[in-house]
Amino acid sequence: MIIRPAKNILGALRLPGDKSISHRYAMLAAIAEGTTRLANFSTGADCANTVACVQQLGCAVRKNQDGTIEIEGRERLQPPETSLDCGNSGSTMRMLPGILAGQDFACDLHGDESLTRRPMGRIITPLRLMGAEISAAAGDRPPLHIRGAKLHAIEYTTPIASAQVKSAVLFAGLFAEGETAVEEPHRTRDHTEQALRAFGVELSRSKNRVTVRGHQKLKAIEAAVPGDISSAAFFLCAAALFPGSNLVIESVLLNPTRASLLDVMKILGARLSVINLEEHHGELVGTIKVEYGKLTGTTIAGAQSVALIDELPVLAAIGPYTRDGIEIRDAKELRVKESDRIALVAKNLRAMGAECEEREDGLRVPGNQKLHGAEIDSGGDHRIAMAFAVAALRAEGQSVIHGAESAKISFPEFFEMLESVVER
Repeated sequence: MIIRPAKNILGALRLPGDKSISHRYAMLAAIAEGTTRLANFSTGADCANTVACVQQLGCAVRKNQDGTIEIEGRERLQPPETSLDCGNSGSTMRMLPGILAGQDFACDLHGDESLTRRPMGRIITPLRLMGAEISAAAGDRPPLHIRGAKLHAIEYTTPIASAQVKSAVLFAGLFAEGETAVEEPHRTRDHTEQALRAFGVELSRSKNRVTVRGHQKLKAIEAAVPGDISSAAFFLCAAALFPGSNLVIESVLLNPTRASLLDVMKILGARLSVINLEEHHGELVGTIKVEYGKLTGTTIAGAQSVALIDELPVLAAIGPYTRDGIEIRDAKELRVKESDRIALVAKNLRAMGAECEEREDGLRVPGNQKLHGAEIDSGGDHRIAMAFAVAALRAEGQSVIHGAESAKISFPEFFEMLESVVER
């Protein structure tokens, strides 16, 4: 994909449904009583993989002409005839086993080459403690083999803050005898808690601890998935780079555990406003307006790095255009995403002529730098491809994003939507 420099970002957008919520709604719909109907479901390949897995487990799925998707729940899932293909989706590979751990059959899960490099020990340990049998390839990497069992509740403290690990344990807790509790070192996104409540599950939260009682009945829902805030990040960052920008993003997710991005953008100096704030199934949804503001600089660390893990690549990519630069700490998790995102961000910034310091757990990107167009290596990682498409808009000369098709994993419409709001 060739990206040419832009003058401004202008217009209005409505984004595809949030990936995190789409995954969870599809998984819970599979075990809920009745038929769940979802509008604005994520268009990304990752969520399509979750839906395909749910179909393989015996749930009828209908895609309607109006764009909605219907998933018929089952009291008991059925054993899949073949291995469940998670594709590139770490969310599917890490969260679905929580449900499979409580079934009365064995099955396998596999993924693409990128997914086979991602660590699964973090879900294997708690699910084994609950009574499930799970085996994996060397180094606790996919593929996974899971034999479901009668589960018992546990109290589990996660060694790292991970919403996916929390979700796997809470999902398994639905099938366990007693009350399952998960405690985290930092609070992570709470879409699982909100989704469980939406489907009729009672749970309790105290600080970073969530507790769920087993054997509760889930009821099907009808819902519209809010626009993906992680997808919005690319457009918010792009608009913040140009003096004449004025961009509106409608009906976007503004969950407090995900909206740290807006706080960081304001600290950097972008002019943001939120209007039409509403609540749908426990999730806050609103319209964001963003205009140019002289970007200063900031340090992102600790719990904020956890909350912003998906948005860190694009924030780092615009770091050279800020006055004081952007420093990212406590984000070692970036090294085991779809790619080593720390290494790729550093490599591509240097390719564009920027100075940056790569660290084990993050990056320091000095500000007040001019970038030139370059050959960008996405490493087949959707967020790297999209982050550097944004950085390329303000570079001198055109850039070529290699592996741009990887955007299909989360946001197939990205490049088309970006062109629709770019003024040259």
